[in-house]
Amino acid sequence: MTPPPVSTGLDQFLGAPGRPWKSKRLGLILHGASVTHRLEHATAALRRKGFRLTALFAPEHGLSADLQDQAPVQGVRDRQTGLPVFSLYGKTLSPTPAMLAKIDALVFDLQDIGVRYYTFIWTMALAMKACAGAGKPFIVLDRPNPLGGEKLEGNMPDPRFASFVGLLPIPVLHGMTTGELAKYFNYSEGWNTDLHVIPMSGWKRSMRFTETGLPWVMPSPNMPTLDTATVYGGMCLLEATNISEGRGTTRPFEILGAPYIDGDKLAVALNKKRLSGVVFRPVRFRPTFNKWAGQVCGGVQLHVTHPARFNSFLTGLLLIQTVRQLFHGLRWKPPPYEYETIKQPMDILCGTDQIRRAIEDGSDLTVFDHSRSSDRRLFRLLQRPHLLYAV
Repeated sequence: MTPPPVSTGLDQFLGAPGRPWKSKRLGLILHGASVTHRLEHATAALRRKGFRLTALFAPEHGLSADLQDQAPVQGVRDRQTGLPVFSLYGKTLSPTPAMLAKIDALVFDLQDIGVRYYTFIWTMALAMKACAGAGKPFIVLDRPNPLGGEKLEGNMPDPRFASFVGLLPIPVLHGMTTGELAKYFNYSEGWNTDLHVIPMSGWKRSMRFTETGLPWVMPSPNMPTLDTATVYGGMCLLEATNISEGRGTTRPFEILGAPYIDGDKLAVALNKKRLSGVVFRPVRFRPTFNKWAGQVCGGVQLHVTHPARFNSFLTGLLLIQTVRQLFHGLRWKPPPYEYETIKQPMDILCGTDQIRRAIEDGSDLTVFDHSRSSDRRLFRLLQRPHLLYAV
């Protein structure tokens, strides 16, 4: 197999001499997408190279990335390796001292998708903080941001709305890799984690995932393609409503709707807004599970025609507002959501209650989004010292 243009942190780690890490007891935070460019899983590849693995840590969706969203992960023993598996998505979200006592260093190798709500970066943040407290090195094997490293979208969240879908203030699309975020968090939060980032080779900020030459492996059950990741920054907001976000179909987050929605009417209204880089097509579908399972839903499918111009977050907000204005069935999902039992899910995802109120008031959301551009410019300045890759 010809090596791809981009070599991940895992491949770089495997190709290096490995000292001082080969003599250490290593714990791994990983999942089904933790693979080499030859599609060999990290556990097999590291053991083949002589690394000493003593524990595995499972994020949301589990070691095999097969569990549905918000399903608790159980601590078990890995069938392939016999290693103990500690859950980082359930009763505990952070490694405990007892877990860390079994290792000398903790390795993080999760494929992120570049959106604030995707929980893997918060698993990383909590694990980094725990390692700082325990005096354990934390190693990030860097991987591409599938959406590239240039686009920023959305608002900076209010710390009062911090949650496991937004523990620290970053935009919805943050334009950073996990290694870069690790450096940024370590500096901005003052954790003083003994952090080691193994960077990629060949990756540029302008690259979307299809340009890396790397195989796409689903990091979660409802993230089957790069197309899904492209729209996720806006369509994940539907989780806070009774609109189906397409779970239970073959195009999650690209298809959306509900029995009370007229897809033709919605498509016409959305296309009239002339949003950049996207066209809406009316559809009818019947989800096999999740919201409206077994019921016929009217709705639309998003067709992203120009990813660089497409603003997923603003599109998601306008879509929810349009459904609310055209139809009478829209409801906000009540708590709990992602371990938050009081605040509304929409407010948790947005990191503020101002956006939900703006939707309810019929405010111009384009103006609202533009008013947050100064926050994004500030974040671009804050992230700059921690970036590892050129344009």
